[in-house]
Amino acid sequence: MPKPGLNLRRPAVRLSDGSLVDKQPFNIESGLPLVLRPHAKGVDLLGWIKDNQAQLRQELLQYGGLLFRDFDMRGVQDFQAGLNAFGVQLMNYIEKATPRKQIDGQVYTSTIFPPEHVIALHNELSYVRQWPGRIAFFCEVAAETEGETPIADVRRVLAAIDTEVKEKFRRLGWMLVRNFGSGIGPSWQHSLAVDTREEAEAYMQKSDTQWTWMEGDRLRTKQIRSAIRCHPQTGEELWFNHIAFWHPSSMTDEIRTSLTGDLGVENLPYNTFYGDGTVIPDEVVAHLRAAYDADTVKFRWQPGDLLLLDNMLVAHGRSRFTGERKILTAMGDEVRPASVLPGSIN
Repeated sequence: MPKPGLNLRRPAVRLSDGSLVDKQPFNIESGLPLVLRPHAKGVDLLGWIKDNQAQLRQELLQYGGLLFRDFDMRGVQDFQAGLNAFGVQLMNYIEKATPRKQIDGQVYTSTIFPPEHVIALHNELSYVRQWPGRIAFFCEVAAETEGETPIADVRRVLAAIDTEVKEKFRRLGWMLVRNFGSGIGPSWQHSLAVDTREEAEAYMQKSDTQWTWMEGDRLRTKQIRSAIRCHPQTGEELWFNHIAFWHPSSMTDEIRTSLTGDLGVENLPYNTFYGDGTVIPDEVVAHLRAAYDADTVKFRWQPGDLLLLDNMLVAHGRSRFTGERKILTAMGDEVRPASVLPGSIN
């Protein structure tokens, strides 16, 4: 497999005689995502996925994402059936940080967030002790304008980060601090899916989370995690974290000034630090955002599109949009850090 970050061009995948599905990289430079289209109408996608599952799994590892397009998929049941054919073992959305609506079983809406705002790139649930190895999106309704789900290969993102910056995070890891009870963001009961303090403490104990109860039933948590992980199947090192996503410098100036003025820096709903608790300078986070931006790929959604990502290889976000937009999401194939930990940080 070519090493990421070296700007190598991937050859287009050609049709073989009698092939039912055409495969072409959307972005020739990064290869992300690999777009699969039926060569003719009437292809049985579910049967084809089952028959070609081993090859598709290998291509997912190579490219990081597979976009199934023009297969006449129509809704949540087709979405679930496609993931089942691929063999994805679905899981619940845990340690909730953003609002979603549960549609059916373990299928949710994508993050509910004002359409005029961008959602920055991130790997789903990088801060928990068992995160999804795969995440999928399905387009029921495409936005009138924009509304893409930007994606980036975090192998290439890691390669673009300056060595000094990268090695400090490798040595110290990163810390996520969350404050529950300010009225901004979910309650600790909703986020942790518990009702009592005792249940919350039991969950935090097993999830390697430090906690402090504060006045007014408020809760502060601290989670120290590795910034760089190794993929459990390929062994490749990956930039896998929410460091830039929740750093205060990633807010707009107006929102940052308002929140820090009202709550104080120590009480922000989310904040990120080096793993030893020291402040990450704004300019370091700006460099991290630039590394994501340099490798970001966007494609316009079409109704019926199914995008399957390796959640450890590829970060995702959301563009601003106008009009109605309905994107479903599901995640699965749980990964635990014991199999991917390069050092001693959780």
